Order: sequence, then C-alpha cells, then structure tokens
Amino acid sequence: MQPKLEDVAKLAGVSTTTVSRVINNRGYLSESTKDKVFKAMQRLNYQPSSAARALHGKQFKLIGLIFAGITNPIIAEVVEKIEDRLFNRGYKAIICNSLDNPEKERQYLRMLMANQVDGIITGSHNEGIKEYGMTELPIVSYDRYFKDKIPTVRSDNYGGGQLAAKTLIDKGAKKLLLVSGSIDVQMPNNDRITGFNKAVEDRGYTPQTVELPYNSTPAIKRATIHQSLLIDHPDGIFCTDDLTAILCMQEAKKIGMKIPDDLQVIGFDGSTNVQEYNPELSTIVQPLDDIADLLVRLLFNRLDNEDEKLLEEYTLPVELIQRESVKN
Repeated sequence: MQPKLEDVAKLAGVSTTTVSRVINNRGYLSESTKDKVFKAMQRLNYQPSSAARALHGKQFKLIGLIFAGITNPIIAEVVEKIEDRLFNRGYKAIICNSLDNPEKERQYLRMLMANQVDGIITGSHNEGIKEYGMTELPIVSYDRYFKDKIPTVRSDNYGGGQLAAKTLIDKGAKKLLLVSGSIDVQMPNNDRITGFNKAVEDRGYTPQTVELPYNSTPAIKRATIHQSLLIDHPDGIFCTDDLTAILCMQEAKKIGMKIPDDLQVIGFDGSTNVQEYNPELSTIVQPLDDIADLLVRLLFNRLDNEDEKLLEEYTLPVELIQRESVKN
C-alpha cells in the first residue's frame, strides 16, 4: 500500500499541515523540521500524487536534472538540449549543479523529491548516494556508473580513446602523452584512458600519463602540463576533454613548439562552443543530440510505464573531427 501524507506526519512527529507546507515550500519552517519530514518521506518512499500537487496550486510537470558542473561546455550543451526536449513535451526542468559534492547531491535529491518532480536525469559522478535507491522516481543517467539498475546513456569512450591513439600514430607521432582527470575516480570516461593505452601498446609504444585532479585550478593545470612538455618531449597528446587539450596547445606554443609540426593534439567532447571558438582543435565528438534524445525517451518510457525492456547501458558512436592540431 502506498504511504499517505498522514503516514509521513506520524513518522516525522509533526502535523499533516506541516508536511504539506514542507512539500509545497510554504511559510517559515525550521531546518530541523524540514529535515525530519524529508527523512520520513525517504524512509516511506513517499511521493505526493499529481492530483495532490495540483490541489496545492503546483500544476507544472517537473523533471529534475542533476549535473556535476554546468559551466563545462559539454555539460552545458547536454543540459540545454535536454531542457529543450522536455519543454517541447510540456515539462519544466529544475537544474541542480552538484559540483561533485556528495552532500549537495543528497540535498538536491531530497529537494526534488519534496517538490514532487516526475523524474530525474543525472550526470553527476558521486558514489554511494543511497537516496537514488530509496526513491521510486523514474531515473536515467548520462555517462555515470550506477549499482542500481538505472539506464545509462554514454558515448563510446573506449572506442574514442582508441581512435585518438590510432590517428596520432598514423600521423607519425611516436612519443605519446595522455593527459586526463583523476584516474582513481570511477567514471565511464575512464574508458577513454583504457582505450587509448591499449591501442598505443598494441602498436608497440609506451604512453606517458599526466593526471590532473578535477579540483585543480587552471593555473595548476597549466604548470603541470608545461612541466610535462619540457620533461617528456611528446610529439602527440590525447586529452580526455577539450578544455585540457586547449591548455596543452597554449602551453606548447609558449615554449616554442609548433602545432602540428612539433606536437599533435586531440581532445574529446566536441561541444559546439569549443568547435566555434577553437576551430583548430581536432577532437573526438560525442553525439549530443542523440544523447539528449535517448535520455529523454528512456525517461518517458519509465514515466509512461511502457513495456519496452530497457538495457542498463546504451553506448552511442563517436567520430573524429580532424583540424589543424593534427597533420594532414
């Protein structure tokens, strides 16, 4: 039997009016009271009905979007495309920027549940967020590993890494450098690293690796890249994201290296902004329109309780856009 408003009130030790006020964010309530109500809702897996929401004047159909950092061009573009598709279906988006902070992600999940969203699309990468398994809301994810059976949409990260390695080697690069984010964080785009290293080793080369923790400032990233260029003397670099690839090209030019004659560079992501403002960068491009389309379709399949059997993983193909940072 589905829990009722009265069940939440009883477990939280408050009145039904207080529970209603928390759900609809009306009037002043202490943080401790809100927290008790949120915890009771989580324990009971309580989700207010659409009819109840309408009676309280909240008639919008809402979808929550939780992403790690919407200032990143690739994430910003994915979120924009998802929001547009949701709007065309008559839904509004609540966009939550978790900044890879587990506590922020938990708080956002509780807020979305309290605001009675109809579903969630997540692209954050925090591990061990048990609240995802405590809600019956339809959830789909972008480029994230989940222990729970939540459908995940991702680009072919492994194949993209292999494509970058083969391209650099075919264009004459022999001293190959991989520049990545935090390797110890379990993320699907770590497959870019695995694919690249495997392809390089299969061709008889040994790649060098530079790891840039995600919380590193641009200044620290620049300094680390600069040092590696001087010490390792690479002639081919693959970066697991485009912004880092741009930093590599900038630092190479500072020390007098010519691109692509002395150093060839390939990035990964291919957001519209990066392609427009850095047209010289060769990059492995994710199919962002297809990713957004599939995420929204999977979410609505779950919302509509359609019989289509969903896979746990959906992998979409990538392609290389070759520009001036790679030899012809």
